[in-house]
Amino acid sequence: MTTVIDQAVQAQLIASTPESRAIPACLRYERDDPFAVRVSFPPSASLDGSAVEWTFGRELLAAGLRGPAGSGDVQMWPSGPQGTVLEFHAPEGMAMVQFDTGDLLRFLGRSYAVVPEGSEAGELDLDEGLVSLLRDA
Repeated sequence: MTTVIDQAVQAQLIASTPESRAIPACLRYERDDPFAVRVSFPPSASLDGSAVEWTFGRELLAAGLRGPAGSGDVQMWPSGPQGTVLEFHAPEGMAMVQFDTGDLLRFLGRSYAVVPEGSEAGELDLDEGLVSLLRDA
């Protein structure tokens, strides 16, 4: 059974100029990929006019709500009592986006209702993954 959670949220793009701007975003969690969280931004939010999607660990999201987390392409940390900053790094540059912490907590809670924390490995179909891997070889 595939269960998908999509949650529309508003985020604040933190710019190097004094004006930050609100942008829509969508958080996504899928039972079929239980370790991952996705956040997507519409074309209007990017410099080149294309939609952008980032995938990172659900564990990173949980840790970043409590304190600084991440050391790779996605890093996050609490910012004040109601905000959480996600910093995305790509070869083209870096972007910082602030989300309402309550939105992220609600999303994380919804994902735990689908796949409880610590039980992610039980959701993986290892036989199908192996068949797919061997088929592609």
